[in-house]
Amino acid sequence: MEKGLIRRLLPLFLLGAGALPAAAQTAPLPRGASKAPDAIRRWLGAWDLELAGATRSCTITLGADASGNARQLRFPATCRRALPILDDARGWALAANGQPQLLDAGGKELVGFQKGSPEAGLDGKGSDGKAYRLLSKDHPRVAAAAPANSPSALASAAQRPTIVDPAKAPAIETLPGRYVLMRQQNREACRLVLSPPSAGGQAPAALEGACQDTGLTIFDPAGWRYAGGRLTLVARRGHGTDLIFENGQWRKDPPVGAPLLMRKLAP
Repeated sequence: MEKGLIRRLLPLFLLGAGALPAAAQTAPLPRGASKAPDAIRRWLGAWDLELAGATRSCTITLGADASGNARQLRFPATCRRALPILDDARGWALAANGQPQLLDAGGKELVGFQKGSPEAGLDGKGSDGKAYRLLSKDHPRVAAAAPANSPSALASAAQRPTIVDPAKAPAIETLPGRYVLMRQQNREACRLVLSPPSAGGQAPAALEGACQDTGLTIFDPAGWRYAGGRLTLVARRGHGTDLIFENGQWRKDPPVGAPLLMRKLAP
């Protein structure tokens, strides 16, 4: 009886397995997609290539790896039967209009897309004279890079250290002395003394007199070091804050969090 029940239920199980939604079978992003040039990044990944007016289609993958003037193109072997034009397809590239084109081994266009968008789908024509559509469907895409002037890009740039030319930075022997620490230009918060470096040890630093700035008193500078044109104030607990020299004074770099300016006082 158990064998008979299994024979009756087996077709139902097979039917259920074949009825899985296509969206669950999306292909992963190709290797190197996240580091690809901006111009091709939006196109990388799997697409559904369809023959217009027919039920035939195939999933192709536009890869990032370059070979000559083309980039990697992958698809299952069964695609050559479903869409014979793919039998000669060996790579892909961007045409002059910024849209992708499928190429043969000699770099000749097999399918070129003239209109549409990645979101809505692209319409194109093949060298066989037939119309084709390229659809993104639910396949994953690499997030577009933020414009250089977007808030997120500007915030990211602000967190990167400024490139300093050590040859144009002050000499180390000019650094010891008394300084004014400021949160805003020309508004003194505290005073700091940088002592000359001693042989084999960290150069001492200390706040001078009363300091009304809570952040600076908590930081409690106890030393300093200098390398590559960057002056680092070292807190008593060991962490540091970098400053670079600009317009006759030192400023915190990168300029994230509370600002900090430092100007040397005359002897």
